[in-house]
Amino acid sequence: MTKEIKHILVVSQYFYPESFRINDMCAEWVKRGYKVTVLTGIPNYPDGKYFDGYGLTKKRREKYMGMDIIRIPLIARGHGSLGMVMNYLSFVVSGFFWKTFTSLKADLVFIFEVSPMTQALNGVWYAKRRNIPCWLYVQDLWPENIEIVTGIHSPAVLKPVENMVKSIYHRCDRIFATSPSFVEMIRQRIPDEGDKVSYWPQYAEEFYRSVENAKNELIPDDGRFKVIFTGNVGQAQGLEILPEAAKLLKGKEVCFVIVGDGRSKDALVEKINEYGVSDMFVMIPRQPAENIPELLGCCDAAFVSFMNNSLFANTIPAKLQSYMACGMPILACATGETERVVSEADCGKCCPIGDAERLAETVLSLAQDGRLNEYGKNAREYFVSHFDKKMLLDIFDGYVREEEKR
Repeated sequence: MTKEIKHILVVSQYFYPESFRINDMCAEWVKRGYKVTVLTGIPNYPDGKYFDGYGLTKKRREKYMGMDIIRIPLIARGHGSLGMVMNYLSFVVSGFFWKTFTSLKADLVFIFEVSPMTQALNGVWYAKRRNIPCWLYVQDLWPENIEIVTGIHSPAVLKPVENMVKSIYHRCDRIFATSPSFVEMIRQRIPDEGDKVSYWPQYAEEFYRSVENAKNELIPDDGRFKVIFTGNVGQAQGLEILPEAAKLLKGKEVCFVIVGDGRSKDALVEKINEYGVSDMFVMIPRQPAENIPELLGCCDAAFVSFMNNSLFANTIPAKLQSYMACGMPILACATGETERVVSEADCGKCCPIGDAERLAETVLSLAQDGRLNEYGKNAREYFVSHFDKKMLLDIFDGYVREEEKR
């Protein structure tokens, strides 16, 4: 006897009005006929304080694009490590009490796992209580991510986290990962259950499209070759290489545009000033995602980078899909999966992570490359072939049909 899956409980610590792709995924599932309920926290990312109009006693239940949002209490992340830890733990504690007392009846749990992995506990607890399938979409690998962000390498800390992660993997019926390398790394942790791990890349929303002859008052139309970065300005992005490269490019007609905010932005600005290259940078605060294509269209190449860590070699960053959807030539300080995609698509140039001299050389090479427009067209074509939204959501529906037949 089959059971039809109509009601999806999505567990994601981050959700609208925070800007994450799960917002669009849920809206699309509603359009496809699913009932969607989202269990999330009080929005506070990335600024570390509750968004205006939200709080412990405000807007705890909300309707958005046809879905129901349940916001359980959590402590705002603030700007320090202690605040982040309390933010992570408070969401889990609140989730434990919620799953114990809720009368909600869903047919499937879908966990959207960007850090922290701890949020997945709320999903597996609820799924076990209701005896329903639990699916996990892995964007960040733990405990590797903890080592990178905190610098903690002690087995006394990391081993319990690894055991928690293995337990979560074991208790999920299906696991999706955003890169082939992530699939293999997860399978190594659960070697007897490798068949339940699948590659399911991220897509970009439909508004990510090429904008011809774009102009925006935030970006000067001064004829310089413009390299743009959009998104979170954090430690993992490795953006400190840009002021170093800019210093080597001093006097050249080159400009770097940074769109976004994050925990490392002040340090980046400080380094820009220290290197005396502030005239080569345009700093733009975080913008609504819908505004990004126009800003990209004002520039010549889009920048992807990571700090030098082996984990990021296995990552396909979500911004890469967004850039490619907009037909942007790619400039990447990256290896591994990102370098593979850029090479397969023939959509730009890569250079080694952390090598400012090579980055400066690559910027000049790209600025003088007669194939720049071709790179942009190739990026869009590869996106359509590999990261198309309808194609990937159709794949999800296929997995649902398989689950219903079990």
